Order: sequence, then C-alpha cells, then structure tokens
Amino acid sequence: MIKQQLARFNRLELLGNATALEKLERLSTWLGRDVYVKRDDTTPLALGGNKLRKLEYLAADALAAGADTLVTAGAIQSNHVRQTAALAAKLGLGCVALLENPIGTHDSNYLANGNRLLLDLFDAKVELVDNLDNADDQLHALAERLRSSGKKPYLVPIGGSNALGALGYVRAGLELAAQIEDSGLKFAAVVLASGSAGTHSGLALALSEVLPDLPVVGVTVSRTDEAQRPKVQGLAEQTAELLGMSVPASFKVELWDEYFAPRYGEPNAGTLAAIKLVASHEGLLLDPVYTGKAMAGLLDGIGRNRFDDGPIIFLHTGGAPALFAYAGVF
Repeated sequence: MIKQQLARFNRLELLGNATALEKLERLSTWLGRDVYVKRDDTTPLALGGNKLRKLEYLAADALAAGADTLVTAGAIQSNHVRQTAALAAKLGLGCVALLENPIGTHDSNYLANGNRLLLDLFDAKVELVDNLDNADDQLHALAERLRSSGKKPYLVPIGGSNALGALGYVRAGLELAAQIEDSGLKFAAVVLASGSAGTHSGLALALSEVLPDLPVVGVTVSRTDEAQRPKVQGLAEQTAELLGMSVPASFKVELWDEYFAPRYGEPNAGTLAAIKLVASHEGLLLDPVYTGKAMAGLLDGIGRNRFDDGPIIFLHTGGAPALFAYAGVF
C-alpha cells in the first residue's frame, strides 16, 4: 500500500540510481561482526547527504507554489542548510538561512570553514541569530519580511523534517528493503542518527510495513529519549496521515540516547574514536555531529550485545564537510 500512496506525490528526480548498500569488509573483520553501510553520503548534490531525499519533495512543492526563495534554518555547520542552498542555486532560486552557533565557539574553522564556506559559494544569504529556540516563528517572521520586499518565499523546516520531507525516507526505506531482499541476508538492525526526525520517521515507517521484523535504531544526536521519542512518533503519524494510511502496528520507535553528550554539535571521545576507526579501516568519512555519534552507538551496541544475530546496516547520512570545521578536535 505504501508504495502506491507514495506515487501520488510529486518530487524532483535528483537522486538518480539507488545509493549503494555495501559491506565494510575490514571493519567487519576487526569487529568480528558484519556491518554494511547504506551510502546516502553519496547523493549527487553538494558533497552528498540525506537531505537531498527530503528536498526532492520539498523543492517540488516550492516550485509548484511559484516560490522564488527557499527559507530555512540550522546550525552554522548545518548539512541541511548546505544542501538546501545548493539546490536553490541549481534551480535558480534564492536561499536565505537563519544560522545559530549551538556550541558557542569562536573557532574560525567552525565559523567560516566546512559547510559555512560552501554557503558563500552557493550565494546563500545568511542571518546569524542567538538561537533557534523558536525556529518556526523565526522562519515565519523572515518569510514575512521577504514577502514585504516582493519575494515569494517557501519555508523549508529545519532538517527538511516535516511530513512532506519525510516522504523522501519513506521512499528510501522501500529502496533499502529491495536491496535487503536482493542480498538474501537476514539483517539484525538498521542504525542511524536521529536528529530532526524526518529521516528516522520516514525510514522506520516504510520498513515497519515491508520488513516489520527489522529493528530501526535511532541514535540521538541532541536529545534524550524522552525528548526525542515524541518527535519521531509524531512525525511518523503525520507522514502516515499524509499518505492516507495508518501507522502499521509493527511500527516502533527505538532510541539510544547514551551517545550525544555533551550536546548537539559537540563530539565526545566515543564520537572521535568512531570517526578515526572507520576512516582508518575503510577510508570512509563520518562527521562529528551525526554519523560519528551514530557509529559510536553501533560499535558500543555490538560490544554490549544489544543486537540480535545477523549483519547490521548503518545508514550513512553524510556530513563529511563538517570535518573541516572541527579540525582542532582530532
């Protein structure tokens, strides 16, 4: 049912072919446990990442609405803002972004390198704010200012994470399910970073229908289980409603919140060790904000026997440009 319902929605076909599902051979040998990676870090826009899947739907809606400017928000090193700005440039749209400094750093690498450097190359307009505690209100106020100057803004939520954006990961879930079927393997779990919740909600919603016995484990990057759970559950419910379906009975929000300390955007020792381990064994780059923390959770989960038998899939959501903003921590 979910595949037929998904086909009703317009999207820009930006992704091309399915991203690869590949085994991490040397890491698996080192761990004594087979680990595969879903390579959403290789999507074909602005150095890759998961946000393009959401933007396929959001940007299609923006164009249909006659928008001339994409308006969004995030951290100074936001992967989402980077890909939104790049897509705006590709489509001939303007992009205005509200940016916060969530870790309060004065490090010049964080303030001007990595994703922030790319925003200038994409000709995005940036407004620095003290915080994004009231992001929806702040974005609406920015959009109103743009309208008053004659622009036609379209609001893209933080992380692209609303029901429409989450359709990108419903589609990704169906794509991954087909790859799993083709592999002939019985996987123990899918592990991913859980932040603004669109990726987690969409993927878990799709897999709960087509592979109901496959756990989807979200490793939180900024919140406790208590704070993150209603975001994932609520967005899954909104996405199911948009699709005209009920949330499957097998749908379950599984969160691990032991790995995000000390806060969003600030890596801990486990994060840095995971990044180094994967880079040195596979030549694969994780980032300090999302995938490094998620991989730290996966590695610790293996060590603590938190998974059932079978290989594990890691959803690589990208973020490598942020490594250059955190040069001083390695």
